[in-house]
Amino acid sequence: MRSVGASHIGKVRTENQDRIFFHDQPVGNLKNLYIVADGMGGHRAGGHASSFAVERFVQLIEESKQTDPIELMKSSIASVNQEMIAESQSNEEYRGMGTTFVAATISDGKVTVMNIGDSRLYYGNKELKQITVDHSYVEEMVAMGMMQRGSADYNRKKNIITRAAGIRPDIVPDFFEEELERGDYILLCSDGLSNMVDNDTLCSIILSEGSLKEKAQRLIAEANERGGTDNIAVVLVKPEEGGMGSC
Repeated sequence: MRSVGASHIGKVRTENQDRIFFHDQPVGNLKNLYIVADGMGGHRAGGHASSFAVERFVQLIEESKQTDPIELMKSSIASVNQEMIAESQSNEEYRGMGTTFVAATISDGKVTVMNIGDSRLYYGNKELKQITVDHSYVEEMVAMGMMQRGSADYNRKKNIITRAAGIRPDIVPDFFEEELERGDYILLCSDGLSNMVDNDTLCSIILSEGSLKEKAQRLIAEANERGGTDNIAVVLVKPEEGGMGSC
């Protein structure tokens, strides 16, 4: 198992509110753990939200005696959510803070994924498949047949998030499990990457020659080349050695 992570402020924002975590060795009862969080809120609130969520989630994972990955992540993010709400209510500076959150762990050839918001997880070795489903206004409209993905209206409103940690007590994450094939890559990212770089280009960069670190740097450079309108966070994982794929 090999992984790299990188985050960049982008070209427009004055603060980087994206946070990442990547660890190829056991974290508590998980064999490994990978996280991307994208904070939201006013001055300082967004950065605090994503930092707190990632750090507290990892701490709770380390302390828990749960062994089932889904139950372990579910109980940990529920505690994080409640603690964030309590802090935002008691501290005016953090009022209204929230964060997207996508986390993954890999075991026995399978990736288990949890997400809240529109930070994403992709996997594949010939094409990139998006496992997560964005919790956003536009994706809800698409699901109801009331909007076309990629339309002008979709692009104008795709930053409207309908679910985030720390926003309300009843937030429920989505969970996904997928079997991995030899040669698969796993990409976790914030919308600062996925909104700027299309899937074909993501795939082309990930399957290009070079180290994982070089590929992560190329992904960030491509997002900035296309405008860099938001913070950019990337965690790139190679579960096992395998042949190069093709897009």
